[in-house]
Amino acid sequence: MFGHLSYNKQKLLIIVSFLIIPLSLLLLLTYYPATKLIYYSFTNWDGYSPDKPWVGLANYREVFENPDIFRVFRHNFAYFVMGIIQNIVAIYFAIVLNSKLRGRNFFRTMLFLPYIMNGVAVAFMFGYVFDTTNGSLNLFLNSLGLTQLSQTSWLGTEGLVNYALASTGFWRFMGYNMVIYLASLQAIPRDIYEAAKIDGAGAFQTLGRITLPNIKPVIQLNLFLTITGALEVFDLPFVLTKGGPAGASQTYVQRVIDTAFAYNNYGLASAMSIILLIFVIAILLIQQWVLSRGGKEA
Repeated sequence: MFGHLSYNKQKLLIIVSFLIIPLSLLLLLTYYPATKLIYYSFTNWDGYSPDKPWVGLANYREVFENPDIFRVFRHNFAYFVMGIIQNIVAIYFAIVLNSKLRGRNFFRTMLFLPYIMNGVAVAFMFGYVFDTTNGSLNLFLNSLGLTQLSQTSWLGTEGLVNYALASTGFWRFMGYNMVIYLASLQAIPRDIYEAAKIDGAGAFQTLGRITLPNIKPVIQLNLFLTITGALEVFDLPFVLTKGGPAGASQTYVQRVIDTAFAYNNYGLASAMSIILLIFVIAILLIQQWVLSRGGKEA
């Protein structure tokens, strides 16, 4: 059928044929909605009316001039803190379970299992854990004799609610990060460790001079995912607290959803989404700049 075509043209035709479907789906499901989102951000659309009044930059001005919108970013800080701790703990377990520990495969599986659980199911489960009256956490604290602490309302106290929610994410995603770090550790040649041991290097010297430098790219990737994940948290506060108490656990994405579906202001919600996307891109560019600069100095 294609015998009259040269080899290079046949090769190009086959490549294009294989790419048509994925590229079409990418354009239809990603770039087209993104383009429409940008368009909606310049309108005052209510979500169902055929009319979409053009308002220019008014939505963006409202986002930056309304302190209540950006104030919710403070609630995301708890997720960032717990994310950093989560990565540290994941590296620790990865190093431990990369050794010749008896039953290490069992422990790897047990630590990874929470990640495969449904996010909503995890949220409901921890709702029972954090319950003030009959929650397992308060019952455990009470059994230890910490009576006053066992009466804490973990999801009803402003200063605690975000850290309680973030700890749920810690429990769920730590095993996933551990598996990623474990894979990167197993890619390090064992000869390097044996040479370091012969030279008399201790555990901390091996960690600082061999292990961490070799898994640095993975740490950088997980750090970026931690920051963006902290900015985009939605499911946990939505299921467990609905943003309460008194909006103390409402995240930026939750504010975007409420603006669109509760207040029917799709134009403003679109502008808020675009600003979040710009933040994520800015964080990625800053991280790449810092890392490339650090690499050149090294």
